[in-house]
Amino acid sequence: MKRLHLVQGLLNMKKWYGGLLIIALGMMLILLYSPFRMQPQKSVKQSAYSFFNNHAPTDSTVRNNLAINSSNVEVKETPKPTKRPHSIHFHGLDDLCNMKNFFEGELKAMLLWTPLCSLLSRSDALPETAQGVKEASVAWKELLSTIEKQKASRISEIDSPENQNCPLTVTTIGKMVASSGIILELPCGLVVDSSITLIGIPVGQNGSFHIDLLGQQIEEDPNPPIILHYNVSLPGENLTEDPFIVQNTWTNEHGWGKEEKCPAHGFTNIQEVDGLVLCNVQVTRSSNQENPSVGKPISDRTANFSEESAHRTANFPFTEGNPFTATLWVGSEGFHMTVNGRHETSFAFREKLEPWLVNSVKVGGNLSLLSALAKGLPTTEDNDIVIDIDKLKAPSIPRKRLVLLIGVFSTGNNFERRMALRRSWMQYQAVRSGEVAVRFFIGLHKNHIVNVELWKEAQAFGDIQFLPFVDYYGLITFKTIAICILGTKIMPAKYIMKTDDDAFVRIDEVVSNLKRKPSDGLLYGLISFKSSPHRDQDGKWYISEEEWPHDSYPPWAHGPGYVISRDIAKFIVHGHEQRTLKLFKLEDVAMGIWIEEFKKSGREVHYETDERFHNVGCESNYILAHYQNPRMVLCLWEKLLKERQPACCE
Repeated sequence: MKRLHLVQGLLNMKKWYGGLLIIALGMMLILLYSPFRMQPQKSVKQSAYSFFNNHAPTDSTVRNNLAINSSNVEVKETPKPTKRPHSIHFHGLDDLCNMKNFFEGELKAMLLWTPLCSLLSRSDALPETAQGVKEASVAWKELLSTIEKQKASRISEIDSPENQNCPLTVTTIGKMVASSGIILELPCGLVVDSSITLIGIPVGQNGSFHIDLLGQQIEEDPNPPIILHYNVSLPGENLTEDPFIVQNTWTNEHGWGKEEKCPAHGFTNIQEVDGLVLCNVQVTRSSNQENPSVGKPISDRTANFSEESAHRTANFPFTEGNPFTATLWVGSEGFHMTVNGRHETSFAFREKLEPWLVNSVKVGGNLSLLSALAKGLPTTEDNDIVIDIDKLKAPSIPRKRLVLLIGVFSTGNNFERRMALRRSWMQYQAVRSGEVAVRFFIGLHKNHIVNVELWKEAQAFGDIQFLPFVDYYGLITFKTIAICILGTKIMPAKYIMKTDDDAFVRIDEVVSNLKRKPSDGLLYGLISFKSSPHRDQDGKWYISEEEWPHDSYPPWAHGPGYVISRDIAKFIVHGHEQRTLKLFKLEDVAMGIWIEEFKKSGREVHYETDERFHNVGCESNYILAHYQNPRMVLCLWEKLLKERQPACCE
């Protein structure tokens, strides 16, 4: 009986302790999941987006040749979107992404087409994306039609005479221009060093006239864009009005842009384009000098005004009844006008209004045009008669992983530049052996003839990657991402380099130096550690407060040439696949912004700057020389072969 009571007591005690245990567990759960509890420093599971937004920058050690610590560089926090971008539909994107009826060999030029189709459909897409995709879809349909006709016909449609219209020169005999009219057709656009020379005589009482460089007109637009409007206004009768030149642009979307007038009254800041002033110094001085008439009698002021007006007229390059020779030529940064052998005006390229878009030349007003000549136009080589074509083709890649993949930014009608690179630094043994691969990254052109020639070039040399958008400058950031995709997923490489088609790269020196650099977390090139966004709305590099609200950028390497390590490239590809990284229209600065995010993820970054990466021009002992035309590229290669040293040609 006692044993029975004892067992019963133990059972009651066990229930009592069990109740206490349940209550204790309940209190622990309440404390653990209460909204008022302290948040832990690390969550158990975390998305990439929340990771990048919640982690502060680390004091990672970086190197700038002599172990420069990146924490010493003052960088504003990268702006983050309030929510992850979602997918949207752009008109024409479905047409672009249709990849049916292509042979395997043809698809080698379109390896990045599908990955970029998904990348382009972001709600935070770059401003020119909608236009670039829409116009590319039209160009793609036309090119596809030509390709399909070629396949269906025994006679190659793509090699027919009507598809071989990229002449080196175009000329016409002038006439009296009473109203506006097209005087020159430029089927393949303009490139750097192209020029248009006009010989004419201003006539009539007014004597004013204009020269327009027109872009290609698309179906829904009532008028073609004006890439450059060059308006000359001569002095009125008895010199009652000052002569002037106005330069501007016009588009259907925005109308007239901000005009630039020369002489520029009250102009104080000397601006330059390609190292040339916007207005001729002699004319500008005559109109900008302090007015010496202040404080003088009215009669003296009137006389002085007449003298100044006559002086300005004497310096003005155009005069009614007098013949002139005017040459409008294309520089790296803008258009330049030379009249009778003297530089008169310069005009910087504006966004989406670049020389490769020019389709025709139009002259209007009171001008007797005697002749017009366009030369230095983009033209192609006949691949059937190229003697060394086998040596110029991209070699096969025998290695599982490249040491270096070089992505070259190029525009469709830069035929001569690409051929110069194939005959020069793309002949390095490292390239021919397959240790290093070089590929051109090119968007579609608005001109059908250019696209046809580009397609033929891609099939002949095997080193071109087409991209599904029109090649506007504001979209080149997509090219940077495309290089990272190619170098991590399709042609895996230890390092990835970006450069331009007007740059000469000493590949041997780049590869040699990389052997002494870190293999992870590397940015190697000419690095800018302190820079600010440009706020001039008419400038090519304009950045609004919305795009970048801070006063400075993170460290970035200048765009003509830089190298990143594979881990950074993979981070960039993953970040854009997950849409956790911000798109930014300046591709070299964008790379700096993304690397800053890479650093914030807790990884070490090595900023290796090298002043032998020349952002402008060439200096002896260079690793990279920029702004080199095809002739200079071939000259640099010849000097390396003969003199065995990196000496410049000019």
